[in-house]
Amino acid sequence: MHGYAQDKDAYAKRLRRIEGQVRGLAKMIDDDQYCIDVLTQIGATPKALQSVALGLMDEHLKHCLAEAMAEGGEAADEKVREASDAIARLVRS
Repeated sequence: MHGYAQDKDAYAKRLRRIEGQVRGLAKMIDDDQYCIDVLTQIGATPKALQSVALGLMDEHLKHCLAEAMAEGGEAADEKVREASDAIARLVRS
């Protein structure tokens, strides 16, 4: 089971909301909305995705990584590398 399993519905709901935001952006373009208004809405989308990503990372650290650390060994080392790489990707984006 993944660390986010108990919050799966909330994550799915947030992602559907973001999906709606992106569809709204396309509609703004179709409707020839003012550039700055479109750009403002575009700026909100990465922040919403980042919020989901940070929540998932938190769940991963609390559940998956903590479980692996308790077991120890090479699997724990791999989970730490995996988490570190994921954090690095988030920071770069």
